[in-house]
Amino acid sequence: MVAPFHTGAAKILPGLLPRARQALCSQLPLRFLEGYSSIVNRKLASHGFGASMAAMSSFPPQRYHYFLVLDFEATCDKPQIHPQEIIEFPILKLNGRTMEIESTFHMYVQPVVHPQLTPFCTELTGIIQGMVDGQPNLQQVLERVDEWMAKEGLLDPSVKSIFVTCGDWDLKVMLPGQCQYLGLPVADYFKQWINLKKAYSFAMGSWPKNGLLDMNKGLNLQHIGRPHSGIDDCKNIANIMKTLAHRGFIFKQTSKPF
Repeated sequence: MVAPFHTGAAKILPGLLPRARQALCSQLPLRFLEGYSSIVNRKLASHGFGASMAAMSSFPPQRYHYFLVLDFEATCDKPQIHPQEIIEFPILKLNGRTMEIESTFHMYVQPVVHPQLTPFCTELTGIIQGMVDGQPNLQQVLERVDEWMAKEGLLDPSVKSIFVTCGDWDLKVMLPGQCQYLGLPVADYFKQWINLKKAYSFAMGSWPKNGLLDMNKGLNLQHIGRPHSGIDDCKNIANIMKTLAHRGFIFKQTSKPF
């Protein structure tokens, strides 16, 4: 009587387990899911369901083909200067299936309203005057972003991609604010994004008050590079996303439609 039961269960479980796990992952904190998964894996092992255990350990598919990780650095001082201007514009193209980085866009931007960086800004970001002098202005950089998006196939209507930022500031405040000041249009692909802080709080059940530092600590990850370096912050965001995805979290848009 044991053999027929074993065969039938083996046929059903590979199909059911990933869907069941995907449904659970979208609703429950990861700490609960990890404990649950461990219990299920031990039960499956005791019954010899090796293939089903492999299905459980592979992370569920994401809703997007690509995640575009973005983190601006901008002119700043104490008290804050106005208007702020983007001086570093990095994007990492993250494959939604493997969660690996496939391509990088990275440019420094010449500020035009306040062309001289403050000592505070250089100390915070590590960006010195020589890194922005003679660089393209924001309009030119946005044109190059569009060219990169086209080259990477991200403008194809059949390809689903979305930006990911650590907070809402980059795409809700900084880019639209500077574009409005300069009279530049904002491309539609910048108008929806995932706030990693919100995604992390959904997954882990706690709000990362100190941003990337708290998220790395909560996931036992080593911080990559220098804090407030745009490209290094992007690498940290990508690493956190990969870790959450491998634990079963499915990323969803957090911004409201414009």
